[in-house]
Amino acid sequence: MVTATLHLVSPTPFERVLQQIAAALTSHVERRILARAERRELALDLLREQQTRRHDPRQVDHLLATVGLPRR
Repeated sequence: MVTATLHLVSPTPFERVLQQIAAALTSHVERRILARAERRELALDLLREQQTRRHDPRQVDHLLATVGLPRR
């Protein structure tokens, strides 16, 4: 009777495969979450930099001149 109980405690080969698949899927999802968080952080840094950067009015005039439009 004891051997039957011990046999039921260990996972079956199918259950082991399912555990491996679940572990692989979990690690894949965690990597994607981290990558998305890094991309979001980079995007926020770029946005903050663009919003705090002062625009040079002479640069706008120069860009307008290069396109061929009259200056302001």
